[in-house]
Amino acid sequence: MSKAKVSRRALVGKVAQGTTLAVTGGSIWSYLLSQQARAAPRAVRPPGARQDDDFNAHCIKCGQCVQACPYDTLRLAAVGEAIPIGTPYFIPRQIPCYMCPDIPCRKACPTGALDSVLEDINEARMGLAVIDVEHCLSWQGLRCEICHRECPVQDQAITVELLPRRVSKHAMFVPMVHSAHCTGCGICENACPTEEAAIRVVPPGLVQGKLGAHYRLQQRPDTLRDQKSPDSQTPMRSNTVETSALEYLNEGESR
Repeated sequence: MSKAKVSRRALVGKVAQGTTLAVTGGSIWSYLLSQQARAAPRAVRPPGARQDDDFNAHCIKCGQCVQACPYDTLRLAAVGEAIPIGTPYFIPRQIPCYMCPDIPCRKACPTGALDSVLEDINEARMGLAVIDVEHCLSWQGLRCEICHRECPVQDQAITVELLPRRVSKHAMFVPMVHSAHCTGCGICENACPTEEAAIRVVPPGLVQGKLGAHYRLQQRPDTLRDQKSPDSQTPMRSNTVETSALEYLNEGESR
């Protein structure tokens, strides 16, 4: 076989190989782009993360925030996940954010995708804890309150409230989440003792509504805690429910 025929055959083979690679690469790239477009805004981001569109525009998928995390909390989204590929996020049930005071992940970010304005980790809003009252042990009448005890912003992000029962003198002590103070760290979700966590951290936009500026409320429920009763200097509703709970449970005992 002449050298010309060999060269021609080799050339044809390389062209065919290149075409196959181009088609395959194009298919993969098309898949990645379509996945990116369908990515659901469900990721719990590192502290200081901007809003989704702004975050995705700034994040260069470098992974420096992941490397800076001392607890291996953060990971980069892989192909096939419903999160933009290569962007950082964490799964609270597995490893929560342990609220490093110096916020090393934010400091490691070279582009500002993690906002440099955040200086106090308690001001972070990574997500919002939501309680499934149908499966929460406390809401089912058992004493648990682990989420409240483990919360790093205890008695602000999560409080324990007294819930009287209709047919019993025994009250329930139930956890309540306050969005104004919840950092979304996920420590509560990680600590929840139920088989599937009865408290979960999700992006606030998935669960929070918007009241509308045309509504005029005379009184917000969460302001009752700080009010004074007309004939007393004591709050009408206390942050610590133990005193009111004992009074409720002991009502009528001395009669």
